[in-house]
Amino acid sequence: MDNPHLTEKEQMEEKMVNDAFQHLIETYLSSRHRKKVDLITKAFNFARQAHKGVKRLSGEPYIMHPIAVAQIACEEMGLGSTSISAALLHDVVEDTDYTVEDMENIFGSKIAQIVDGLTKISGGIFGEQASAQAENFKKLLLTMSDDIRVILIKICDRLHNMRTLESQAPNKQYKIAGETLYIYAPLANRLGLNKIKTELENLSFRFEHPEEYADITNKLSFTKEQRDKLFEDFTTPIREALDKTGVKYEIKARVKSPYSIWNKMQTKHVTFDEIYDILAVRIIFTPSVRADEINECFNIYVAISKIYKSHPDRLRDWLNHPKVNGYQALHVTLMSKQGRWIEVQIRSDRMDEVAEQGFAAHWKYKEGSDDIQEDDGELNNWLRTIKEILDDPQPDAMDFLDAIKLNLFASEIFVFTPKGEIKTMPAGCTALDFAFQIHTFLGSHCIGAKVNHKLVPLSHKLQSGDQVEILTSKSQHVQPSWINFVHTAKAKGKIQAILRRDNREIQKKGEELLTEWLKSHDMELTTSVLDKLCEFHDLQKHDSFLLALGERSILLGEKDLDELMGKNKKQGTGGWRKYVPFLGHDKKKDKDAAPKVELLIVGEGFNKKKPCIITEKSIEKYLFPRCCHPIPGDDILGYIDNKNRVEIHKRNCPVASKLKTSYGNRILDAKWDMHKLLFFDATIEIKGIDRKGMIHDVADVISDKLNINIHKVTITADEGIFDGSIEIRVHDRDEVKLIMESLKQIEGLQEVLQIT
Repeated sequence: MDNPHLTEKEQMEEKMVNDAFQHLIETYLSSRHRKKVDLITKAFNFARQAHKGVKRLSGEPYIMHPIAVAQIACEEMGLGSTSISAALLHDVVEDTDYTVEDMENIFGSKIAQIVDGLTKISGGIFGEQASAQAENFKKLLLTMSDDIRVILIKICDRLHNMRTLESQAPNKQYKIAGETLYIYAPLANRLGLNKIKTELENLSFRFEHPEEYADITNKLSFTKEQRDKLFEDFTTPIREALDKTGVKYEIKARVKSPYSIWNKMQTKHVTFDEIYDILAVRIIFTPSVRADEINECFNIYVAISKIYKSHPDRLRDWLNHPKVNGYQALHVTLMSKQGRWIEVQIRSDRMDEVAEQGFAAHWKYKEGSDDIQEDDGELNNWLRTIKEILDDPQPDAMDFLDAIKLNLFASEIFVFTPKGEIKTMPAGCTALDFAFQIHTFLGSHCIGAKVNHKLVPLSHKLQSGDQVEILTSKSQHVQPSWINFVHTAKAKGKIQAILRRDNREIQKKGEELLTEWLKSHDMELTTSVLDKLCEFHDLQKHDSFLLALGERSILLGEKDLDELMGKNKKQGTGGWRKYVPFLGHDKKKDKDAAPKVELLIVGEGFNKKKPCIITEKSIEKYLFPRCCHPIPGDDILGYIDNKNRVEIHKRNCPVASKLKTSYGNRILDAKWDMHKLLFFDATIEIKGIDRKGMIHDVADVISDKLNINIHKVTITADEGIFDGSIEIRVHDRDEVKLIMESLKQIEGLQEVLQIT
């Protein structure tokens, strides 16, 4: 009934909130959970009152956000009343005056514990240099091991924030999208939440690279008709064969997501048209006997491999060895009648539910309770590994994120101990990783290994099915170089911890040497003295200088004394200018030119919401680090460094990905406004079949037809195959694309890759 005291707008908002909650209740009632509608309604009424009068950036009442998060938890994760209620209450403690104690008194200890976990992740005060996001992530992982539902609701919260990201300013969009791609999507993947992982990736991609996203989405809709026909032609004989066996099944087309396509285009340097696995086929069957579902998968494989030839190297058996996130299926790749390889995924309806909903789909619930039993061995192993990393905190938040990411992204291989025990390890791991996986002592004293009874070095990469025996020596100690050939987070963490402990002893030795040397010249060890010596030896940190002294890689002498006495006058090195990637200036003219433009320094009144506009006049105000080499036409962002200067990065630069995640409040929007007046360096790699006149044809296309300045060409040929790189001067990314398209027309040129 309408409340006459409310305005028309308020009545509409009230109706919107009530409708959303009603939809949540209907979804819950149709789920397999016990019907605790009263608890959910109580949580909703409490949250609604607590957030009363508060609006989101989009203008809608704030309570719509907790309802949406609860809807995702219920509908897309299959969670029960405890999780739904906690989702409705997840922002109450952080945003209002209510406490965790209040939650416990009203809703009981379990919901209060989850809300407390969610509040810990979001709130808190951190040191200025610490990354708030990395610290949040540490808390998240510490809490999730108490109750996994904390992290599941956090993922629901992030998914809804991504779905409503439009209302945020661009710099906030890059920060949130960057964090999502760096942390939350791999986390969802690790928990087996495939649909949510895919949506998080696509939403991040859409906000970071809107033009590429639109381009790929359009191409997918244009090629839909061809895909549908290919799917129909390919599956018709499969259906006929399966119908004869009497199996109950359905066949679905799986289309690669826009983000996956773009990611493959970037990593493999191919165009959209060159990606052949956009379409995959999924056969989902209902087994006649649940215990026999693995055999039924193989029976289907046998039936379809009589129709199409299968690729011998592309059979993936995730049935007998499920992935760590619980995923089970049999993947085969078959040659279609059109001459295209098509991947077919065979799985039961239960396996399909696990693949889409993850661990939530096969959690066991105790009778008469809504509590999750701790009976998932693989998940607990993963949590234990992360606990070990957290027990030895990294001094740098970025290192910590990298260590965790190694574990999140890993796909698995299966390795055997000498006694035949099976160990799950990340793909790409080495013998040394395996040693640390078994025991820290074994890892730190490892001198080599026997893999399948053959002697191999520590850095030997393991393959699935290898049997590994670790060889040790008491005289062996951890070496700094080991960090370069371990792959797992656990091994990296342990090696760094041991090296830090060793380094502290060497630093102490260095400090003693420095104190003695200063004493002999009537000086005392002060911060100012250390600052001067660090600057003189071009080192950033005091610890690094003391370590170098302790290792005897720096020896103190007369020049150090002169520096401390102020007798040395160091020449300038040109500072930031080395960063600028364009070379459109004449050096002779530069000598007589006006003084260089001062760098932009971000002050107190600086508006972070306004984009940095890069023009011919303003470009010298910004730093261009060498990590990604952006040129006009690239999607870019700004980052405020420790000296309040602004660096410009490509949005998909690996360094920028970490910055977005760890220093999100320093991210700025940046846009080009260039008019083809300056030149930038770009490098293109070419590969192909060698023939007479090839270099002439390449030069002809670039210099004569397109009038582009070639800076340097390097070509090597071996047994009729050549590869090379061409350094060119261009105005923008469009010119690079035009050159690449023109080069692809040259006879015998097989691959054209853009490097920078």
